[in-house]
Amino acid sequence: MTTRKDSPSGSGRIALIIALMAVAGVGGWFAHRQLAPASDKAAVERIVRSYILEHPEILPEAMENLQRNQNRGQLAAVRAPVNQPFPGAVLGNPRGSVTLVEFTDYACGFCRKSLGDLDALVKANPDLRVVVRELPIISPQSAPAAKMALAAAEQGRYAQFHQAMFAAGQLDSAAIDAAARASGLDLARARKVAASAPVAQELQRNLALAQKLGFGGTPSWVAGDQLISGAVGFDKLAEAVKAARPS
Repeated sequence: MTTRKDSPSGSGRIALIIALMAVAGVGGWFAHRQLAPASDKAAVERIVRSYILEHPEILPEAMENLQRNQNRGQLAAVRAPVNQPFPGAVLGNPRGSVTLVEFTDYACGFCRKSLGDLDALVKANPDLRVVVRELPIISPQSAPAAKMALAAAEQGRYAQFHQAMFAAGQLDSAAIDAAARASGLDLARARKVAASAPVAQELQRNLALAQKLGFGGTPSWVAGDQLISGAVGFDKLAEAVKAARPS
């Protein structure tokens, strides 16, 4: 997955300066100054630049704090719906005390690549609940596969379909039907549920949530206050789960 990372500008640049100053210990001085005059902004930037050149070790801490605060802001209004799964669309422990959310698409090769890491993560963390949000944005066949996955969830066979669909290695109507059969679904019932309004509403909801969180692709993850994009591997996901676990 590729994402665009723009350099700070405007209000984002000022926020970064303030974050750096807070870490540097000069925020008290800045609190007594006005940002409005351009000369003040330039003076502040010179002071901060000089400080961070002498103390570059503060940069990772400042950026991490800034990112954490931005993530909290993005999550504030949507945390509850993000963590609330479509009934049955859960991997791991449905009653787990720590939640990892994945936005996924069956046409996504990076999602397929992450499946082994996710399986290992579930095995290593018996208290982990993985809420899977279907985000069919890549292929014309992504939506039919996502709808069938939610139909499988309605029959309590979500994990089986999830594995079978990714194992198919291709995404077309024949592969979707084959994965449904391999999962032991009642196909007539599944097709009816897949075509239902609640399933269509769930996909629209997932798209809206992804947009609010700033996710532009799959896989994307939410763990605690962390927003993570891409196939980041087992270690990164394990760290995120550890940080999200209630103390």
